[in-house]
This record gives sequence, structure tokens and C-alpha cells, in this order.
Amino acid sequence: MPTSIARAHTNIALVKYWGKADTDLIIPQTSSLSLTLDQFYTDTAVTFDERLTADQVVVNHHPLSPAASRKVRHVLDLVRHQAQTTAFAQVTSQNHVPTAAGLASSASAFAALAAAASRAAGLTLDRTALSRLARRGSGSATRSIFGGFVEWQAGHDDATSYAVPFQEYVTWPIAMVALVLDPHRKKVSSRQGMQASVTTSPYYPAWRQVVAQDLAAIKPAILAQDFPTVGTILESNAMRMHALTLSAQPAYSYFNGDSLAAMQTVRDLRAAGTACYYTLDAGPNVKVFCQAADLPTITQRFSAQFGADRVLVAHPGPGVQWLSEPLTD
Repeated sequence: MPTSIARAHTNIALVKYWGKADTDLIIPQTSSLSLTLDQFYTDTAVTFDERLTADQVVVNHHPLSPAASRKVRHVLDLVRHQAQTTAFAQVTSQNHVPTAAGLASSASAFAALAAAASRAAGLTLDRTALSRLARRGSGSATRSIFGGFVEWQAGHDDATSYAVPFQEYVTWPIAMVALVLDPHRKKVSSRQGMQASVTTSPYYPAWRQVVAQDLAAIKPAILAQDFPTVGTILESNAMRMHALTLSAQPAYSYFNGDSLAAMQTVRDLRAAGTACYYTLDAGPNVKVFCQAADLPTITQRFSAQFGADRVLVAHPGPGVQWLSEPLTD
């Protein structure tokens, strides 16, 4: 079978997904809404080969062990089932994201895998089917099939839980400044953290209500390009998600000292008249939502605080793409 190569970009949830209703199918407790980012992405090439005796998975030039590639092989099994083939696959992936550092690297990785593997196996899946397939590798990957603002509709089973584009082509001059405050693998995985919050935080029932209210409020604000309202919602939603980590038993946190310092800098900038808002996923790295015109002020401030190499600027990005050229560094 021919090789297929796909590129998918990361996304940052503005209204967060935090907690699964079904851990096997990765059905979320709530819907969520994200923005796909153009600067962080994964390229994945897949070839099904009857001569292989096992799946071979290489990420950033390093072969993965069977244990480390378990979720990749699970997605490949789903593709094999749909394509009615037993051939093993060669998977080669290059991740242009700090892996597992709160920048949604698994989202781009599994969205690219779903797109490349399905096409390599001879399947022609529409984007809804691709979104459902990507979800089985990583929940947030379901949103990275699409560009711009994307809503993951929670649904109630495998057939009804998938993402839909909310505003795929963003003409609004907005940006997201990613502060890479700690590029290392986080100590508490998203999976572990979600499960702890769902089962032990006394505030989890209120979180479901918060998400429903935030989704209802942020969507008209996006359509109206109401920057302060979108920013206020995404910032408070992030803090309420992280309150679930602090209220779990035992408590845990994804923040470090630089996270807290960066959040204070955002508040200081805002008080001084530069409109910007912060959000964090499951990791210490702060993302700053801002308007393009304010990028010079914001990037200069954070470059002075943390170093220019830790300040990355992203804009709204595209959905999944298929590439014709081989992967390059």
C-alpha cells in the first residue's frame, strides 16, 4: 500500500475539556471549544506493509517500545478493522511541539496519525469520521482535525462524540503567545489528573455547569469579535479547571513559579492598558490571548522576563492537511 503523510496542528482549549465519562472510548464529561494554532504541529507518515511482523513506530527519530506505542497501535487497530486488513504499519512522526508539556502535543500527533493511517489503508473518511478516529487516541485530537475555532460536542457514545468547526476561517486579528516555561514531561499526566478530579473533587459537578455557561457565552462573543468577553471567559474557565486539581484528593497542580509570575505579568499588562488574557492546559506553560497589534508590547515584556527563546507567537491555524513531500527536519 502507498505511504500517506499528514500534518495536524495543536489546539488550545478556550473552554476546557477536563474529565471523561467513558475512559475507554474517550467520551468527555462536557463539550469544549478550542483554537487551532499555526506554529505547533506534527507530521506523520504511515505505510501498511504485509512484510512487517509488527507495527514500527518512530517519533522524532527514536523508535518507540511496544509499551510506549500502545495508543498508536490502538488507533492502527481501529483503522485495520475498518479497512479489513491485517497488515502492520510503519509509522514515522516528527513532532514540532514540546512533548507532554501542556501544549497539546498529543492532539496534533493523533490527528495526524488518524489522517495518515486511514488514507494509507485505502479509507476515504470524511472529517467527522476522522475526528471520531483521532478521539480514540487522544481526546483533544478530535478538535485538531479542524482549523480555527472548533467545538467538540461531547455526545454520549462513539458515534455522537466528535468535533465540528465553529469558525474555521478566522479573519479576526488575534494571536496566542505561548510561553514555554518548562519543556519537560509533566509529572501528572492529563489522564491521571482528569480521573483524580472527576472522582475526588467536591467541585466537579459545578464544573459541568461552568462549562455549559461558558460555551453559551463565548460562541456569540467570538462571532461578534468581542475580544474582552472572549478573553475574560477563557481566563476564568482555565482557572476554574485548575481549581479542580487543587481540590482533588490528594491535591496536585500543574503550575510552577514561572507560571504564577507569567499570570501576574498578564494582569499587570492589562492594568496598564494592554488587553491580554491567560490560559493554561495540563502543564505549566502559559498561553496569552491577545490582539495582533499588541504583540510587540507583549513579546518584549515576556522576552525580558523569561528570554526570547521561550516566547513563541502563534495565530489561528488550519485543519488537517495531507502532504506530498517526505518528512524533513
